Amino acid sequence: MPTFPDHALVLVAAVALVDADGRVLIAKRPEGKAMAGMWEFPGGKVEAGERPELALIRELKEELDIDVTEACLAPLTFASHAYEKFHLLMPLYVCRRWKGMVTALEGQELKWVKPNRLREHPMPPADLPLIPHLIDLL
Repeated sequence: MPTFPDHALVLVAAVALVDADGRVLIAKRPEGKAMAGMWEFPGGKVEAGERPELALIRELKEELDIDVTEACLAPLTFASHAYEKFHLLMPLYVCRRWKGMVTALEGQELKWVKPNRLREHPMPPADLPLIPHLIDLL
């Protein structure tokens, strides 16, 4: 496997929000963004000096207008994927409790999906290995 010394390591935290029916929330990447039209788990880049859990708490408030506490974020697995221009490291957390109504604040399309139906939605390559873990869990 070739190494990419000039490729930056990008840390992105993601979460599988799970509702009372065992469905997982996915969001469609809007036009104008990389991988537009693909579905992904909510989350975002971890800023310098920020822990992944705090990045998720911040991102979920900014993107979905929900309040999550760190105690409600349970680490499940992670993805490590080499894209053409960077290497992505993405821990995936599971969250079953939050305050507020999930609202798309950035105009993104949202969908609640049973884990065994996630593969029916086009997702970025890094997200695909996360699906079996969610199927096993839920």
